[in-house]
Amino acid sequence: MLYMIVEHFRDGNPVPVYRRFRDQGRLAPEGLRYVGSWVTDDLRRCFQVMECEDPELLARWTARWKDLIEFEIIPVVTSAEALAAIGPRLEQEDRR
Repeated sequence: MLYMIVEHFRDGNPVPVYRRFRDQGRLAPEGLRYVGSWVTDDLRRCFQVMECEDPELLARWTARWKDLIEFEIIPVVTSAEALAAIGPRLEQEDRR
């Protein structure tokens, strides 16, 4: 399953976050895969895609960062998966 992680750096301060990342790495448990990330140009938030089968891995990972980051975790699907899921409804509405 894919998850969009919105990281709000505490007090809008990226320095402690990047210091820990530089010194300790991502701190992700085995089985949690980093897909990609994008940071706002003011360096206050990060949008990160992670993948795992067990959501407990996300809880373990965010616990290691919660002193520096407030997290929003949103389950997401790819556009292709969304199209496949909505396909029957599209056909149903097209017949009307």
